[in-house]
Amino acid sequence: MELGFRDVRYEMCYGETTPATSFSIHEAGISSMNAPFSPRSTQAAEGLPRRRFTVAEIEAIVAAGVIDEDERFELIGGEVVPMSPKGIRHERVKVSLVDRWIRSRSDDVRVAQETTFHLSDDTFLEPDIVIYPHDGGLAGITGPNVLLVVEVADTSLPYDLGRKADLYASFDVRELWVIDAVRLQARVFRGPTSEGYRETFDVGPGDKLKPLFAPEVFALKLEDLELI
Repeated sequence: MELGFRDVRYEMCYGETTPATSFSIHEAGISSMNAPFSPRSTQAAEGLPRRRFTVAEIEAIVAAGVIDEDERFELIGGEVVPMSPKGIRHERVKVSLVDRWIRSRSDDVRVAQETTFHLSDDTFLEPDIVIYPHDGGLAGITGPNVLLVVEVADTSLPYDLGRKADLYASFDVRELWVIDAVRLQARVFRGPTSEGYRETFDVGPGDKLKPLFAPEVFALKLEDLELI
C-alpha cells in the first residue's frame, strides 16, 4: 500500500520522525512492513520540527498494519499521542453511564462510546462518550453540533481538565463534562472560545448534573449512578 511518503525526508530519532535530507520512509520500505509495532512513546525529538500527519495518512498506516488497529491513541495537530491506560474504576463509570443513557434516550438522540471524533484534517480525539443528534448520523458530528462530550478520568484527570478541554473548546464543542471516576464529581465546561471555555464549574456527587443542550433525561446525580 502506498502511504504517500515518497518525497518525505526525515531522520528517525528514537522513534520520532524529524525533517531531514538523508532518507525517506518510502525508500526504507515501510509500506511493506506487516508486523505491527508495540505501543511506544518518546520525547527524544523534543524541540525539533516533526513531520505532521493527517487523519487520512494515519488511517492508511493503520490499514497497512504498521500501527495495530486496537492501539489507543489520538492525533493532535498532526502528532500521534498515546492515551493513558484505562483502570477498572474508569470502565465501571463509563459503562454505567452508557448503559443508563442508552436505556433512557429518545429516538432523536444517539449515544456513542469511544468513537473517533474527527475535528480537522490533522486532529481526532476519542472521547469516552458523545451524545449527538440522530439526524446526520455519527459521520456527521462536528464540534458545534454535538450535544455533549463526556470524558471519564482517573489517571488522565489533569490532562482532561487542561489540554484536552482546551482542544474541545478550540473546535467549538459547546459542552464538556470531565468526570472524576474516583471521587464521582464532575467539572462542567461551557462557552467555547479559541483560548478555552468561558464558563467552568464543579458539580459534587450529590448535586445534579444538568446538560444545557442534550435532553433532560441525561441529567443525573453521580452518587445515584448504579456502577456495573
